[in-house]
Amino acid sequence: MDLGVALALTMFVVFLAMILIGYNVAFSFASTALFFSFIGNLLGVFDPNTLNVLPGRWFGAVSDSTLLAVPFFVLMGAILERSGLAERLLDAIGMLLGPLKGGVAAAVVLVGTLLAAATGVVAATVIVMGLLSLPTMIRLGYDHKLATGVIVASGTLAQLVPPSLVLILLAQQMGVGILGLFAGALIPGLMLSVFYAMYALGISYLRPGYGPPMPAEERALSGKVLALEVLFSVVPIILLIIGVLFSIFQGIATPSESGAVGVLGALTLAVLAFWFDKILIRAGATHINPRWRLTPKAMNEAARSTANISILVMTLLFASSFFSLMFLQLGGSDATADFLAGIGGGKTGFVIVAMIAVFLLGINLEFLEITFIVVPIFLPAMEALGFTIQEKIWFTVMMAVNLNMAFISPPVGFSLFYLQSVAPPEVKTADIHKGALPFMVLQGVALVILAAFPGVVEFSHDLFVAAN
Repeated sequence: MDLGVALALTMFVVFLAMILIGYNVAFSFASTALFFSFIGNLLGVFDPNTLNVLPGRWFGAVSDSTLLAVPFFVLMGAILERSGLAERLLDAIGMLLGPLKGGVAAAVVLVGTLLAAATGVVAATVIVMGLLSLPTMIRLGYDHKLATGVIVASGTLAQLVPPSLVLILLAQQMGVGILGLFAGALIPGLMLSVFYAMYALGISYLRPGYGPPMPAEERALSGKVLALEVLFSVVPIILLIIGVLFSIFQGIATPSESGAVGVLGALTLAVLAFWFDKILIRAGATHINPRWRLTPKAMNEAARSTANISILVMTLLFASSFFSLMFLQLGGSDATADFLAGIGGGKTGFVIVAMIAVFLLGINLEFLEITFIVVPIFLPAMEALGFTIQEKIWFTVMMAVNLNMAFISPPVGFSLFYLQSVAPPEVKTADIHKGALPFMVLQGVALVILAAFPGVVEFSHDLFVAAN
């Protein structure tokens, strides 16, 4: 084996060891790249002058308008969350579906899907849903495993349902259009959401003790008041999300422009909520206290959350670019591409190996780290195997579904820990882990469907971008 290649592979192994031990991923990227650049220079297999291209890479990355969509979509979701609109959304849909067996669980799936589309961040969606819905389901007598399972599964849809932060970064790293990736992921994301809701309703009817209907005395809203609550709390958010996606799919606005409009729409809804509350009170509502929801504190928290995520993304982008350049210059990228491209079975063999690697990494790493680690390794092999743009979109959607499965995989799936951090004391860790298993099976079914029928992704893509 060439000395440079051996050094590159050693660098990658050291990097993985550092992050598994618990070191910060961005610093692990940068420190291993820096250390092995010195070693490579001493051994004569690396020329430090090649690092002169690094500032150009960084400038090219930050000048990509795709990344501008990240803070906009994160801020849109943060405003909906911090202003209390997400809580109102869950209450309204919960009251609407409450009379059904498993209705509250189905409402959690629906709201989780909407919040996933609005926030694009798994941690935020799972934590918010855990705080808002888990105590309610426990009070209503829901089985703890079902209650926690629907939360972690639907919250993790933030990785798949557009406009997902994961999809934005994958599109940027994979070199495919964000419009095509959003369109290709929409039907698979909604398919998973339907699977979750059907399971919640089905298991509740087969085992009535799992998801009892909401008692009449718990349903504080009914009739005209419930209709108005749905009209004011549910319909505007759905229209906001549809409007953002429609403007992207129809080419009316770029993703970053649509994200900016989405932020304006979320701010508008937060302001209008005060007058909506007054209308509800005049209609006879007694469950609300009209107040300004867009407080300075709420805006400060939303802005701080957005800044934290945006800075994390850019730090990882800069550090991983340094690491990728070192890996390339030492010959690691070519060697890895040759190995992956040479796996038996051609494209099918590559996809199987890649999906296994993504799942295993997804159990221990956040999606941001995985995006910046594996895509630069996979991409040269995909180019060598002749993947088309459509096939890259299909592969990327499968990656997102796979990450959904890894994120709720016991015992160390990240979504399980997010929910565990806000779960009431009576909810045991074992309940959270066992509750995720049926939804992992559903995600596995979806992954098999997408693998066997790539046309699902192609149909989703063609359906939503047909007008372009």
